Amino acid sequence: MSELLSPEILMSIMTAAMGVATIILLAALGELVTERAGIWNMGVEGTMLSGCLIAYLVMASTGSPILAALVAMGAGLAVGLLIGFMTVTLRVDHFVTGLGFNLLASGLTLFWFRSYVGRGKPPSYSTIDKAPIPVLSDIPVIGPILFDQHLLTYIAFFSVPVIAFFLRRTTFGLETRAAGENPQFLEAKGLSVATRQYSALLFGSALTALGGAFLMLTFADQFRPDISGGRGWLAIVAVIAGNWRPVRTMIAVMVFAILDSVAVHAQGVGVDVPYQFFLMLPYVASILLLVMIRSRSGQPAKLGVPYLRH
Repeated sequence: MSELLSPEILMSIMTAAMGVATIILLAALGELVTERAGIWNMGVEGTMLSGCLIAYLVMASTGSPILAALVAMGAGLAVGLLIGFMTVTLRVDHFVTGLGFNLLASGLTLFWFRSYVGRGKPPSYSTIDKAPIPVLSDIPVIGPILFDQHLLTYIAFFSVPVIAFFLRRTTFGLETRAAGENPQFLEAKGLSVATRQYSALLFGSALTALGGAFLMLTFADQFRPDISGGRGWLAIVAVIAGNWRPVRTMIAVMVFAILDSVAVHAQGVGVDVPYQFFLMLPYVASILLLVMIRSRSGQPAKLGVPYLRH
């Protein structure tokens, strides 16, 4: 275990954790907005997996990471429409819808991938480079950790205060929160609850798919079945552990990302502990966080409750 405590390894762990956090944070922020609108979207894992596959197919075909990310977000929008139709329009149980979509996505992405590859070798590509910020990336210790990252990492972390401002200070953000707290109030003002919920779902699903695209563009050069590896579930837990607040959600995401990075580095340096122990750390931490954090003061009052117009 002492191998993990050397300054070089600790810095490498924290630097890698920022990249892992980007994947989860994008999905968590999208889920946060969605749940604030009153929708329990349990299909985050399937949405992220769909984003992974679409990004892989586009990147392998065109070599354009920007196009891969945009098309993946488009796939996320399609998923958001599907889940919105089921939960908002048809008022199907949110949990059943999300879990059903996860199963569908797991099977469909595997089928699509095998159909694309056929009997040949899966194509691969070069992952995208980092975008270090001049001067800041040269600061000792914190420079490589915070300012020598990918562009989407900067965007993801900058989105935390932006989404906090949106939900608290903008008219549409307040209306989105009202959809999850008191939808009757919106209806009394002549505003559409369904429009706010659909908008939140579309935004959340697009961000989640973008997180999947980031995973494929930076950490993997080939698609594998269920490559998202449960990170969509961690995003949901992070929202709950963060009490439905952006900054606290980000902190929970960082806990999971650091533990994930520790697991990878432990295998790399040959720690004399079964690697399965380290791999399970983020998920054990998620359970412990849910057990320890009893406060649900930030949970929207009508979260997961289908709204029936009067």
